[in-house]
Amino acid sequence: MISKYTKNIAALLAISLFCLIGCETPSSPTSETASSSAKDERVVELLKKMSVEDKVGQMTQITLSMLMKDNQLNIEELKNAIINKKVGSILNVNGVPLSLEEWHDLLTTIQDIATKETELQIPILYGIDAIHGTTYTKGSTLFPHNIGMGATRNPALVKASAKITAAETRASGIRWNFDPALGIARQPLWARYEEMYGEATVLSSVLGFEAIRGYEEDGLDQISAVASCMKHYLGYSVPLSGKDRTPAYIPDTQLREIFLPPFEAATLAGSSTVMINSGEINGIPVHGSKYYLTDILRGELGFEGLAVSDWEDIIRLHSRHRIAATPKEAVKIAVNAGVDMSMVPVDYSFFDLLVELVNDGEVPMSRIDEAVYRIVKLKFDLGLFENAYPEEEAIALFGKDAYKEVALNAALESITLLKNDDKTLPLKEGGKVLLMGPAANSKGALHGSWSYTWQGSDENQFPESTITIKQALENRIGAANVISNSTNDFEDPSNTDIAFLKQNAAKARVIILAIGEKSYAESPGGIHDLNLNDNQIMLAKAAYSTGKPVVLLLAQGRPRVISKIVDGADAIVNLYRPASQGAEATMQILYGDVNPSGVLPFSYPRYSGDVVLYDRKHTEEVTEFIPDSYGGGGYNPQWKFGHGLSYTTFTFGEIQLDKKSYTKSDEIKVTVEVSNTGDRAGKVAVDLFVSDLYASVTPSYKKLKKFTKISLEAGESKNVSFTLTADDLSFINAASEKTVEAGEFSVSVGDKKSNFELK
Repeated sequence: MISKYTKNIAALLAISLFCLIGCETPSSPTSETASSSAKDERVVELLKKMSVEDKVGQMTQITLSMLMKDNQLNIEELKNAIINKKVGSILNVNGVPLSLEEWHDLLTTIQDIATKETELQIPILYGIDAIHGTTYTKGSTLFPHNIGMGATRNPALVKASAKITAAETRASGIRWNFDPALGIARQPLWARYEEMYGEATVLSSVLGFEAIRGYEEDGLDQISAVASCMKHYLGYSVPLSGKDRTPAYIPDTQLREIFLPPFEAATLAGSSTVMINSGEINGIPVHGSKYYLTDILRGELGFEGLAVSDWEDIIRLHSRHRIAATPKEAVKIAVNAGVDMSMVPVDYSFFDLLVELVNDGEVPMSRIDEAVYRIVKLKFDLGLFENAYPEEEAIALFGKDAYKEVALNAALESITLLKNDDKTLPLKEGGKVLLMGPAANSKGALHGSWSYTWQGSDENQFPESTITIKQALENRIGAANVISNSTNDFEDPSNTDIAFLKQNAAKARVIILAIGEKSYAESPGGIHDLNLNDNQIMLAKAAYSTGKPVVLLLAQGRPRVISKIVDGADAIVNLYRPASQGAEATMQILYGDVNPSGVLPFSYPRYSGDVVLYDRKHTEEVTEFIPDSYGGGGYNPQWKFGHGLSYTTFTFGEIQLDKKSYTKSDEIKVTVEVSNTGDRAGKVAVDLFVSDLYASVTPSYKKLKKFTKISLEAGESKNVSFTLTADDLSFINAASEKTVEAGEFSVSVGDKKSNFELK
């Protein structure tokens, strides 16, 4: 059964692109329910003219590198792809970002062939991974990765960054963006953790909804919009082993309660496309499952757009998952299950095999027509048939100064102060600073995956305007006051040279260690252990031994375990992957220009083998290390979900409910007074949790249902109100049905809690 979200954020859809700070936004996605529309006659007429080969070609997507030779576009191979193999879609770059001019030249060449040298003149649909900004275009604006955006608790910032990404991607000439990622970050070993909004389902639902609206709401035929792609449907983010594209085992109750809702919200938001999970759930590859791709995605969620596989996934039904005895059978399974377009992407096997399957009657023409209708319809919607070429007028939307301000605000609101003993931060001006650590002079570590290159690790590809923490610190206090031997090679041993630290510690007033992870994307970012690398642990311990105040900056895409060095640090700041304005934002936080307001979008584990989530079951609250001793403390992270300190203090008043007893048709009004009891202005995230005290399926300890962020001057108080409905009290029962049961519930905000009854 599809969730019915209450229509309580209509005003949010009208938020200006530059509503960047202090925006108070409700936290439940809404939209008009997607409804079937009459067939587009333009598409219907075109389908009548298409041969089997024409149609299968439209379902075929290949990568650009397949069309390159000696780093130059191979025109003959391009013509073979488009004219002979009828290829309908191309993606990616050939390893390095392109300038706007290079993109325009490339896409013009491609569209010239498609629209002038083929009989049907169907334009090419070009797709790209603009994951946290326009990834593969020189000089584009990059924003914090989603895990940092989850820390902002600010939907308006997510929407604003998506609108900029849409504008800059469209200025490049590209109209299809493979974003947003809507998995739930509940497996911290996983290398794509940084691309998720957090471990709470509502974060992905609300923030993903806003990203899609940002990409698409101007209208797909407009120069400020791109087609979004909700991904990776479904259950991709929790591989049991922690390794990318490996099996997940998810009970149906969890699948529907935790992992499906963001895709419900994305469908309601109007996402044009969906990318399918490369992995498998309970032994069933998602890209080969009619149950997941047709029964649930189409039947239950009502999604009508284009479904594309991920990289090389269809052939892997044969070569890796081994549910197909031959490559041909793999194509048959995937297409019949509901995949519309195959990201093949390095050969024409899909085209050849699918033509055979159609001619042999093993894939019905009705399934082909259904898929091709969706593909061609999207091309019409994007205005490609009217003008297939890069739109010159879109160039004016690229690289505006205002975009940097959005990126800066996003970084500022994401950065999370985890520890601050004796008010070590903000730092005072004056004196020398000893700066060390592998992330101190690394652009890649601040950006992470999909940053001008796939891995985000090629320091030469970043714009000259991109600075490191070292450069930002030198800009702030003067190069003469920064003692550092850090290089831009994350693996350089000099970055963790303890001898250098000891030789120079006496000269410094404070030691800043920028530690964490190098940049990585997908499988190359796989790890076997959550613990931070030993060389960085040893560097921190050596710094503590000097007696100087030590500030740790964590540049990382996932929570690396640092329990061995937490106690010795005077202050700890989680930067996540703050991107293009991250270094400047870090300085503004460290020196108190801006009050930190980020809060953890995940539970930060204390031990590598003890990952318990915020919405744990009550039995996970129990520790029984001594038989028959039922102590608490089962949820024992280093820092709890939602933790984040400020340079001021906030208090929460008692929770006010409009009633103490409700029926399932009632709205539940929740109000809490939030006060700034400190001596400076600040922003505070307000999370509302719901607990079902007793249920027929073991209830979670609590679940995040609503959130917002407000600004308060010193001494100021504001009332924050939320509205809950029966849907917020629902769960998936043992029959995999959404249900609401009468009984006692509680709501909690901050350190306050209030109970009510549902009749």
